[in-house]
Amino acid sequence: MRLPGKKAPRRVRYCREEPHSGPMPAVWVRFYGELNDFMRPERRGRRFLHTLRGPSSVKDTIETLGVPHPEVDVIIVNGTAVDFGYLLRDGDRVAVYPAFRSVDLGGVLRVGEPLPDPVRFVLDIHLQKLASLLRLAGFDAVVLDEDAVIARAGGQDGRVVLTRDRELLKRNEVRWGYWVRSTDPPRQFLELVRRFALAPHARPFTRCLACNAPLRPVTKESVIDRLPPRTRAEFDDFHLCEACGRIYWRGSHYQRLVRFLEKSLQR
Repeated sequence: MRLPGKKAPRRVRYCREEPHSGPMPAVWVRFYGELNDFMRPERRGRRFLHTLRGPSSVKDTIETLGVPHPEVDVIIVNGTAVDFGYLLRDGDRVAVYPAFRSVDLGGVLRVGEPLPDPVRFVLDIHLQKLASLLRLAGFDAVVLDEDAVIARAGGQDGRVVLTRDRELLKRNEVRWGYWVRSTDPPRQFLELVRRFALAPHARPFTRCLACNAPLRPVTKESVIDRLPPRTRAEFDDFHLCEACGRIYWRGSHYQRLVRFLEKSLQR
């Protein structure tokens, strides 16, 4: 009998993981943190059984399950940290973790490489608006339109690959990369600020929004013949992109851009 005003105690169900005994070798896998963004709903935040179709490295298995290797930082198999080349065996228990940006892991083996300093980006053609926002904040962000060229730029030029194409991030040449979750450019920019701790490194209004080249200050007299009449009368400070020739000044959109950066780069 339940007393008036008293709730019945909640029943807690415990699930015991049974050892695998099927005809095909299989491993238990669990992804943690933001890596669950790549999982089907029924696999998020829980351990599941994955059947191996043959000899398989832990890297191949992780990517077969949908997670690109640049998103992974630590892999634990049967309680021990391993690298991407570890060959899985029947019954292995695999835990996969994303990047730890603010946690000191001591001597734990990490498969994620330290980010290049300074951090530079290469984006696919579908993220051009995001590239412009990165340039607005002063970050080196190039845009390319072929997967092979993007992957090569990521590997050989030391750039972080940004894309919404998971398969691009699985290319072996990609050393650093991030699958951009949002489809809204301002939210995408905020994602990157948080993911790569960009705020302390921002140098707003120092790059050309169109071509990514650095800007340099110029005198009004040196560009006056290229300015609209109203701009000549109202503004005195100008910057020039020597690569594409565009001229920048603090026009009507300047304060709006300043507010956007201040809000996005809050520390």
